[in-house]
This record gives sequence, structure tokens and C-alpha cells, in this order.
Amino acid sequence: MPDTVKFELVSPERLLFSADVESVVVPGTEGDFGVLPGHARLISTVRPGVISVFQGGKVTDRIFVEGGFAEVTGAGCTVLAEHALPVAEIQRDQALQAIQDAREDVEDAKDDETRKEAMKTLEVAEARLQAVDVVVY
Repeated sequence: MPDTVKFELVSPERLLFSADVESVVVPGTEGDFGVLPGHARLISTVRPGVISVFQGGKVTDRIFVEGGFAEVTGAGCTVLAEHALPVAEIQRDQALQAIQDAREDVEDAKDDETRKEAMKTLEVAEARLQAVDVVVY
């Protein structure tokens, strides 16, 4: 059995990350899940949150994703993300402003569809702030 797992993070624009890693933790819709070498096949939706990449027993990369899909095979894990960026590039003050703006958009929504979109934007903004404020691993 291999001692690494191939991890790839892809956005609509390009391949963002590709490496053989010790393990990776993905924010699945039903909860975070870890992928180790030899993992069983799995397909999951991805919620807004942080992907943590492990090498040498520690987190080497933290990447914020706004959502998407993940496919796990025995050989690797591929995440197709709507949008992604390293957590280190998130500015806390901008994240706070995005939350305030999104809350105002929710309050000002004139119909259910607009409110639903504003709620999704708020969810992403709150997850982005949490990515900066909370280190889980």
C-alpha cells in the first residue's frame, strides 16, 4: 500500500494544487472527512471551509474553498472547487465587511430567490472569517 495520497485541487480556471501528500481533510457537506492512502471510493459535495493538507504529521497547507465536489479513489483525492484561495491570503477586515454586506443583502431581499442567494453569500463570508480565526488542526 502506498504511503501517500495524490491530492489535486482544481478550479474552473486552473489546477491550483497537485502533490503527493500524507493526508488531506476536506470540508464535506455532511462533515469534514480525512483521506489517507488506500481510502475507499467516495464522492461528496464540499461546503465552504478549509482544506487542510498534511505532510510530516502537520498541516502544511490550508486552502479555503467556497464549495464544490470531491472524488476519492484508492489512489487519490480530487476536489473541484467553485473558488479557492490560500487561507493566508484572506484579509480579516475584508471578511468582516463581506459578512456585514451579506447580512444587509439578506435583510433587503425582496423575494425568496434573492434572499436564498444572499444567504449563500453570507454562509461563504462567515466560513471565510472562520477560516482566518479558527485553526482546528
